[in-house]
Amino acid sequence: MHTLLLVIHLIACLLLVGAVLMQSGKGGGLGSAMGGGGGETFFGGRGAAPFLTRATTVLAVVFMMTSLSLALISGKDRRATSAIEKAMQQEQKTNQQPVSRPGELPVNQMPEAPSGK
Repeated sequence: MHTLLLVIHLIACLLLVGAVLMQSGKGGGLGSAMGGGGGETFFGGRGAAPFLTRATTVLAVVFMMTSLSLALISGKDRRATSAIEKAMQQEQKTNQQPVSRPGELPVNQMPEAPSGK
């Protein structure tokens, strides 16, 4: 499921970039640079503006939905931990010594019992 969503997300992303670049802005944009008025005859009398606007809207919605879905799927199995908790866990793993209570000596520093000799 994750892979399918990722593929759909990437395709929507590339198509969205293409749709935005094809639209003509105030300065004409890439749409007028690639054929000038030729886009008007291909898309009809009104030009490509309504089609590209609708395509951009649909692709933007698909892009946002796949982004949200991927974020939810990837974060489902994670447990929130702070940097302090991670450091304490790592320190406990490296020390591997039993934790003593306050006022007690650590296990490796216990005084030896006097011998009877």
